[in-house]
Amino acid sequence: MTENLDPETSFLEQLGQRVRTMRALRGMSRKVLAKVSGISERYIAQLESGKGNVSIVLLRRVSIAMAAHLEDLIPSGEPSPDWPVIRDLLRKASLNQIAQAKNVLSGHAGGAAAQRGMSFAGIALIGLRGAGKSTLGKMLAKKIGWSFVELNKEIEAQNGLSVAEIIALYGQEGFRRMEQAALNQLLARKELTVLATGGGIVSEPLTFDLILSSFYTIWLKAEPEEHMARVRGQGDLRPMADDRSAMAELRTILRSREPLYARASAVVDTAGLSVDAAAARLIDAVAPVLHDEARMFARG
Repeated sequence: MTENLDPETSFLEQLGQRVRTMRALRGMSRKVLAKVSGISERYIAQLESGKGNVSIVLLRRVSIAMAAHLEDLIPSGEPSPDWPVIRDLLRKASLNQIAQAKNVLSGHAGGAAAQRGMSFAGIALIGLRGAGKSTLGKMLAKKIGWSFVELNKEIEAQNGLSVAEIIALYGQEGFRRMEQAALNQLLARKELTVLATGGGIVSEPLTFDLILSSFYTIWLKAEPEEHMARVRGQGDLRPMADDRSAMAELRTILRSREPLYARASAVVDTAGLSVDAAAARLIDAVAPVLHDEARMFARG
């Protein structure tokens, strides 16, 4: 669509698309982004449509409001899907760890040194709000005799604040930091768990990578209309409250997250199913994992 445009117009269109995708990935409506960034909703609409000749200062405010890295909004060649994880690991690494990483990447280190000794932590359920992660997760945990944990409730218990209060006080970045800390504490228990994650956990590369490497991850998938009906049934419209275009926002969020949800080990489509039928399908999906665990236990 942009191939016949001049380079600057094409750049602005790609920039707008990246802002729109990043906003949807984090589940933020345009109204919420405007409020958090202090930039008018009209200006953000212009930016996302490719008509906003944005200054670097305003773009920085947008990235901070979304707890995103500024460079992720700048159009460039498509990097590897693992690049955000690698980048965030490098930011947190010590000089010694960086030296080791350089050796591995240059082929100067043995394969064994590069391996991660991750232990199996259980089954994690990912997906958009209203997918049934809590309801089906509790049913699965009861059926197989594992503990059930809802990550957002762990975060609230550890910090003495609701998720909404955490975001209001510390922003998206603070919440994601507490989310990662809660996940690490959960993994430290070394207890087989059925974990229900928050819908936006896929937007934080390091945390989502930890989920994928520690759990057998299942994407609970449904139609957008079902997600919306279930969320309304729960009386919870975060972060789409008072937004007339809530359904359009939900579709955009789902579309932006689908490539990340699709990284799960398995997909369970619950569209049109009753709760019992969806639970039966989920139990069927985890049968190979339970079989492998039983076999490993027998060997031990």
